[in-house]
Amino acid sequence: MSSLDGKVAIVTGAGRGLGRAEALNLAKEGARVVINDLGGNAEAEAAAVSVVDEIKGFGGEAVAFFGDCADWNDSEALFKKTLDTWGDVNIMVNNAGFCRDRLIFNMTEDEFDSVVRVHLKGHFVNMRHATKYWREKCKADGAPVYGRLVSTSSEAFLFGSVGQPNYASAKAGIVAMTMGAAQVMYNYGVTANVICPRARTDMTNQAATAHMFVKPETGFDTFAPENVSPLVAYLASPDAGNVSGQVFVVWGKQVTVIDSPKEAARFESPEVWTPESMHSSLGEYFANKVPVRDGFSVIPTE
Repeated sequence: MSSLDGKVAIVTGAGRGLGRAEALNLAKEGARVVINDLGGNAEAEAAAVSVVDEIKGFGGEAVAFFGDCADWNDSEALFKKTLDTWGDVNIMVNNAGFCRDRLIFNMTEDEFDSVVRVHLKGHFVNMRHATKYWREKCKADGAPVYGRLVSTSSEAFLFGSVGQPNYASAKAGIVAMTMGAAQVMYNYGVTANVICPRARTDMTNQAATAHMFVKPETGFDTFAPENVSPLVAYLASPDAGNVSGQVFVVWGKQVTVIDSPKEAARFESPEVWTPESMHSSLGEYFANKVPVRDGFSVIPTE
């Protein structure tokens, strides 16, 4: 018996890239999968149908749902479709997204709003409907449910990606929102975790990052999306029932668990602070630190 036999999964942005690989892996583990991608876009719809056909081709179960992952009504319709089809929802994998990269002094309002909407609101509306469903089901059944939330963030939230003030902000918000969901939902039987994948997708296979993610002609394909999907399948499985509130960086043959932030220094004053006393206390601490490099952001090393 596969680890996810009988479980029902929704994967957004599942027509291509990471979402496709994740949906296929979940289906191979026995899950029945709803493939969500953007409606009204012939290419996206064809890609989603192709994933459904591929899953059915190896004996799995899947249906497609076309809709905007960040639209409240479309998200409600997505859950209704899932419940009408299979009577339950157990796994919610939020993956859909796109990039509009620009340095902050060049970015337009629409470039900021559109990216934050798809990534951050796209996570929110589906997490909201999933958590509401699981909470109500837990109360009705009088027992914990089987619920798994997997959110897709990016190391951009740690690096403070210079050319992605919209994307990095949204990805930071996704982490914070998922951590809150993890805390409030665990007693209902729901886990919530974040993955930060490094993979070749429509977002990375262009512009400045394209050369980093080129598929090798021979040997192991480090940045293949398929290297990320086993972690998603694991987090969705019964084996990961005690894994929640975690952030993972995953790529190639490597999975890294990110620790929570720690205090670097604390300063206290016997009197009410003034700018002068602030400088007297903090000035020496920062005197030998390099601006930006020794700040909060993690500087990419690989």
